[in-house]
Amino acid sequence: MPEIRVRIAPSPSGYLHVGTARTAIFNWLFARHHGGKFLVRIEDTDTARSDADLIGPILDALKWLGLDWDEEPIYQSQRLDRYKVYVNKLLESGYAYRCYCTPDELEAERQKAMAEKRPPKYDRKCLNRSEAEAKALLEKNTPFAIRLQIPDGETSYDDLVLGKITRQNTEIEDLVISRADGRAVYNMAVVVDDFEMGITHVIRGNDHISNTFKQIHIYRGLGIKQPRFGHLPLILRPDRKKVSKRLGDKDVAEYGKEGILPEALFNFLCLLGWSPKDNRELVRKEELVQIFALENVNAANPIFNEEKLLALNKEYIKLYPDYKLAEIVAPLIVQAGHTTKYWLETRWDYFLKIIGLLKERCRRTTDFVSLSEYFFHAEYRYDQEALEKHRNEKTARALRRLKDRLEGVMNFRKESLEEALNEVALELGVKKGDLIHPTRLAVSGMTVGPGLYDMLELLGKSEILARLQRLIDTIEK
Repeated sequence: MPEIRVRIAPSPSGYLHVGTARTAIFNWLFARHHGGKFLVRIEDTDTARSDADLIGPILDALKWLGLDWDEEPIYQSQRLDRYKVYVNKLLESGYAYRCYCTPDELEAERQKAMAEKRPPKYDRKCLNRSEAEAKALLEKNTPFAIRLQIPDGETSYDDLVLGKITRQNTEIEDLVISRADGRAVYNMAVVVDDFEMGITHVIRGNDHISNTFKQIHIYRGLGIKQPRFGHLPLILRPDRKKVSKRLGDKDVAEYGKEGILPEALFNFLCLLGWSPKDNRELVRKEELVQIFALENVNAANPIFNEEKLLALNKEYIKLYPDYKLAEIVAPLIVQAGHTTKYWLETRWDYFLKIIGLLKERCRRTTDFVSLSEYFFHAEYRYDQEALEKHRNEKTARALRRLKDRLEGVMNFRKESLEEALNEVALELGVKKGDLIHPTRLAVSGMTVGPGLYDMLELLGKSEILARLQRLIDTIEK
């Protein structure tokens, strides 16, 4: 078999969208599974919509997802002359013809067809011109586009995902392959690029099926071998609309900023339309390379469920080494104003322990920020509802008793701390929870968090005593 070569071809008309990212992942896995090549092409010929400043962020997002490519990226905007060579071949061979119809004429014909309830389709006016008329128009330098002549009959191909698909050629109009300004259109450029890049398999969204039939006719007109085509199900929003940057759906970079790990998003997107066939949700990238097969792609359009993504992200956070999480979270902590970069660097072991305590509770890496402030300073605000609940002399008395007991604890470890709290609760004749909750509020300002005794041990004796006193003073004001 020849070497498998696949590509992802984002357009810099927006940032990397999750739909394009999922397509990139499937292509990358297919290439890596078969020992082939994964390539990148930037489709930037649409000057009205393309923004060169978006190319860098698109490539960065692919790298962040862990997708590496095997050759330098190709830019369509640098290949305009190559497309003209192939357009001229089609024109010279008779597979294409010049179309002198103006935009106004074409729009009038389209409106007429719609009024008559006919599919709007080019009527081949220029194909049917007499030789003399066509020659006269050419000699007058009349602007023209170039159209591909679609033959009679039907067209079929075997889709790698959907099986055999057939279209009647009457459903495909004679498509423009080159505009009046000489620039090749999308379908023409794609065929030339895929051929010259040696692409063997084109794996893309099923909204490209109509383009596939057009491209097949370009391949046939040029007499060159077409790649295998496979069309993936589209990712849908919960409202069943296609996930789209035009509808304001988030791009890959936004998910990263919102605390999603790249491995989690990679894993999640892979499972949108594909399955390992054993009902597992968490499948590492290394294993995905080994087991990925297009045969396991489900043709039904999957729903993007962000809650499932968060659940998967939580599992990846648990699996992440503390030091890697710390590297991700540290800049967020500084940015939030909890502490300084220098403070963290000089207390890195302490910071790693914070990460270890909190990781079981975090669904996003950004959760470490909201759950950790009290580890860095004691000027936090108390949860107001909890404060009002415990603003009474009974709580103050219990906290004073606990503070007195903790002052006498020499071995400030969680086992000794739990024993001390149990003794105080017993002496006061209250349930453990009645003492645990105000203690947690005192030392963190919050009602939730990691294990209380782990927290007490990490913060240390002097800090805990000071924080207990602070809440006592607040209650007694």
